[in-house]
Amino acid sequence: MPCGAPADVKESEVKAAFLLNFTRFVDWPPTAFESADSPLTICILGDDPFGATLDQLVEGEVANGRKLAVDRIRRIPPAGKCQVLFVGKSEKEVPAVIADLGPGVLTVSDRDRFLNEGGVIAFVVEAGHVRFDISQRSAKKASLSLNARLLRVARYVQR
Repeated sequence: MPCGAPADVKESEVKAAFLLNFTRFVDWPPTAFESADSPLTICILGDDPFGATLDQLVEGEVANGRKLAVDRIRRIPPAGKCQVLFVGKSEKEVPAVIADLGPGVLTVSDRDRFLNEGGVIAFVVEAGHVRFDISQRSAKKASLSLNARLLRVARYVQR
């Protein structure tokens, strides 16, 4: 997993690569998917900092035996639609959004205080490098199992 980026790589590109890689280090409950052959969908709620970069990265990729897909949404998704939800900085009432998601959704954002709002993974920029913090409590509440390798490369793990 990338731990930063050369100066010529945009911050949004590094975050998009992290989103893709997160899908390989999380186990979702079977109830997180609409059906056995549903894709693992990364949804973007609110501001989309990734543009076409994320779409290009996930094209043809598979994680946990499922094809990957990207969807941009305007409201809280129904159960089984999104397994990863990136919450843009423009979103209001984030704790309510997260509470309404139900189990099986990995929430990620680059918002300040996102872990305190109930999110699972928060992007941070430290010394010019993109890193991330994790809330294991929020992951457990969302019925997600995070791989130990993911926890080891996090900047901070809130237990």
